[in-house]
Amino acid sequence: MIAPCPYELCDGSGFVVDDATGDAVACRCRAGRINRARARSLSAVIPKRYRGVSFDRAPVVDMAPEVVREVRRYIDAIAANLDAGRGLWFTGDVGTGKTTLAMLVSRAALDAGRSVAIYSLPRLLAEIRTTFDEDADRSHVDLLERLAAVDLLHVDDVGAERTSDWVLEQLYSIVNARYEDERAMVITTNLDHAELREQIGERTVSRLIEICGDPLPLYGHDRRMDLRAS
Repeated sequence: MIAPCPYELCDGSGFVVDDATGDAVACRCRAGRINRARARSLSAVIPKRYRGVSFDRAPVVDMAPEVVREVRRYIDAIAANLDAGRGLWFTGDVGTGKTTLAMLVSRAALDAGRSVAIYSLPRLLAEIRTTFDEDADRSHVDLLERLAAVDLLHVDDVGAERTSDWVLEQLYSIVNARYEDERAMVITTNLDHAELREQIGERTVSRLIEICGDPLPLYGHDRRMDLRAS
């Protein structure tokens, strides 16, 4: 099924035909269609645990209201924020809802018809490693280009992977490509600013700040422990 043109300019083909000349020119929606097609081989599915999350129910209603308000404001202007390459950064203790809020952002982007890739950092690095296999389905360069091209790259658990020169190089390559192309990211981390600089390097953190702005803090007890105890 062909998705309709969000600008109501073409018939869903990605081209607009000039009635006078019969020439076809690229529609405003074509770039987005190309990005979504390229993103199909990436992980763009909201995990089952997060499909029912909402601003009107727990755990979101119990989170820091000032952080939730920032997320609402971001989502209310999701198209403009993605077009400008503006992202969000959640930091704080384990089990405080960082991933839940990040998933709300990713779902809003998907609902707006934008291309999204969703990964934990360990899983993303594992996928990058497979591109070096002899029987790999795609090249390392091709995967990095796809990661750089999606409208929103969502990466959970930044700083969770054991540091090595290879890890630092891969993470910097991804973040720098998105920084240069003004592409949005939403990230979560359990590390504070100083710890993250130590873990992934100053130049990567500097670019994440340029993309995502100041971290939104979520601190407190582990809500997952409450669920286990109930």
